[in-house]
Amino acid sequence: QVQLVESGGGLVQAGGSLRLSCTASGRIFSSLVMGWFRQAPGKERESVAVVASSGEFTHYADSVKGRFTISRDNAGNTVYLQMNSLKPEDTAVYYCAGGQTSMVFTSAPTWEYWGQGTQVTVSS
Repeated sequence: QVQLVESGGGLVQAGGSLRLSCTASGRIFSSLVMGWFRQAPGKERESVAVVASSGEFTHYADSVKGRFTISRDNAGNTVYLQMNSLKPEDTAVYYCAGGQTSMVFTSAPTWEYWGQGTQVTVSS
């Protein structure tokens, strides 16, 4: 029911920055917990960052703490991921996700709604 569309990916040199955006359709966006996941070839999808429906609570993977920032604009039905000091190990397809019930923040299969993904490639 909820549609999520990511944008902002691309090719960046190590040390650079990107901002990913995820725009959602649906009336329930403001009630959803939103998150960003990423998946590199041959690897499992992993949680990167999570933000509560109010925006007050955030959680980050240890690998991105201090470099990435998740935020949301409920009036605009949009969640962002600001990525700074990018490293080649950050290269992956990044997915926007949303959940209303029964999800575990770090477990991708428990989330209800997913975007199509956007490629982020960090060159060395």
